[in-house]
Amino acid sequence: MTGTVEQKLAALGITLPAARAPVANYVPFVKTGNLLTISGQVCYAPDGSLIAKGKLGATLSIDQGVAAARGCAINLLAQLKAATGDLDKVVRVVRLGGFINSAPDFLDGPKVMNGASDLMVEVFGDKGRHARTTVGVAALPSDAAVEVEGLFEVA
Repeated sequence: MTGTVEQKLAALGITLPAARAPVANYVPFVKTGNLLTISGQVCYAPDGSLIAKGKLGATLSIDQGVAAARGCAINLLAQLKAATGDLDKVVRVVRLGGFINSAPDFLDGPKVMNGASDLMVEVFGDKGRHARTTVGVAALPSDAAVEVEGLFEVA
């Protein structure tokens, strides 16, 4: 039987991909006490391709960025499930950190990051409301459009 959070994901038409293995010398998540930190997740689709590649404000639109941020959030949820075994163990989404591959004059990173934030609220309700940082960066791995990291309180 699936939990409440997984039922919400199914209702949204979302199937979690397998949690991706790290590509360098780090671990995908660290739990200390009731806090679980998940390493940055790039906007990979389940087939391993990038949802959006390139720079926001140059080659990519805000809508493409929002879709990429949502994909990052789905990958965060996949890591969260791998770490906890059950998404219903999430007590609170504490913080999301977003990195937006941006042209120098792109100022709408927060709009892009809403793709990840909105999904957390859709899935977890009020427990999904979180603190957030959004930073425009010059480059991301594989020229991904967006990368998102997360901090979660878990039972």
